Amino acid sequence: MKRIISCICIALLALSCLSGCAMGGSKEGSVYFLNFKPEQDRQWQSLAKDYTDETGVKVTVVTAAAGTYEDTLSAEIVKSKAPTLFQVNGPVGLAGWKDYCYDLSGSQVYAQLTDDDFALEEKDQVLGIAYVLETYGIIYNKTLLDRYFKLSDAKIKDLNEVDGFEPFRTMVEDIQAHKSELGIDGAFTSAGRDSSSEWRFKTHLANIPIYYEYQDEGIDQSSAIKGTYLDEYRQIWDLYLKNATCAPGEIGAKTSDEALSEFNNGKAVFYQNGTWAWDDTMKEKIGAENVGMLPIYIGADGEEDQGLCTGSENYWCVNKNAKEADIQATLDFLYWLVNSEKGTTTLAEEMGFSIPFKKAKKSTNPLIMEAEASLDAGETPVSWNFSTIPSDQWKDGVGAALLAYAQGGMTDALWQKVETAFVDGWKKEYDAANG
Repeated sequence: MKRIISCICIALLALSCLSGCAMGGSKEGSVYFLNFKPEQDRQWQSLAKDYTDETGVKVTVVTAAAGTYEDTLSAEIVKSKAPTLFQVNGPVGLAGWKDYCYDLSGSQVYAQLTDDDFALEEKDQVLGIAYVLETYGIIYNKTLLDRYFKLSDAKIKDLNEVDGFEPFRTMVEDIQAHKSELGIDGAFTSAGRDSSSEWRFKTHLANIPIYYEYQDEGIDQSSAIKGTYLDEYRQIWDLYLKNATCAPGEIGAKTSDEALSEFNNGKAVFYQNGTWAWDDTMKEKIGAENVGMLPIYIGADGEEDQGLCTGSENYWCVNKNAKEADIQATLDFLYWLVNSEKGTTTLAEEMGFSIPFKKAKKSTNPLIMEAEASLDAGETPVSWNFSTIPSDQWKDGVGAALLAYAQGGMTDALWQKVETAFVDGWKKEYDAANG
């Protein structure tokens, strides 16, 4: 009887081992993901719970507040229980964290990539993997826009007439002039300078003049920027400020939640943001059939062929200093995210991501569909150059100058300070980062 009981125990132990080792033996380990995207915190928390329920592996998700990710990562990475999974925004972001990055070249998640171009490589090592391709532009409310087109004295009668900055400005200013008739508070939502909102302008909007300068120079990064398209940057920023739901001097206290609420409640026609902005509230308030996205026109030559801004600044990195069991647990979690029905469905449908992996689901996000239609129409996508920005301090300097300009009367002298922050700040931060 003792022998029989002993054999049964051995068999149960073997079965337990097989179950625990099915995904690389990670049951002994755990996952700590430091998330960059506050707007997707709820979905990440849900995925973490689902994975733990399914596998028994503990997954903790901590989300950094908007604009604080680098500081939060710096504080967390030195703790005894440091993140096992974190993010960098591209080659420049990787430079500060590469000593913490595990080589992913032999991992299952790397094998699931549809193209090696979505990986950050250095010296034959894969140190980061892009997990989402995103698109941004000027989101618009089709119902409100159609209401404008039907006005007897509307200067623009069809969106097909808008293929560059000048016709776009004509339409925006005319909508602002007719805001009472249209039942709106402004053509644009508020351009908030609160930390939850300012990244839309000091990073995403700033990308457009950087993109066109790089195109002119035939480069994809630079240690010193000329500011060739800063006049164009000013005219699109002026358009936002002068034709919004609030006065220019009020933007310092405006948040991303307020801008989103203004758009969702039909108080504004236009809202600069991206595919990630699509959520249940927008779906309920406006409806998938009533949202579209336009390119951000600034007045550059050739922009009639310009498409939306598409790229990624979100790369997963695994902490090589974590315990071996935690590294394996993290690799297993990543593979589950991009290969399982639950993971891929959540990424596509609930987070609205277009992911560069073989098992990716087609997103039902109407803004992603707009991005795909833009590509199908042969429009040239504007690449993301965020990863070439020398530092967060550069962004903060530009953002502060943009706010001072808005609050100080939008004078030439104050715009000169924006140009200084943009050009001189770039060189200063690049030199500081590169010794």
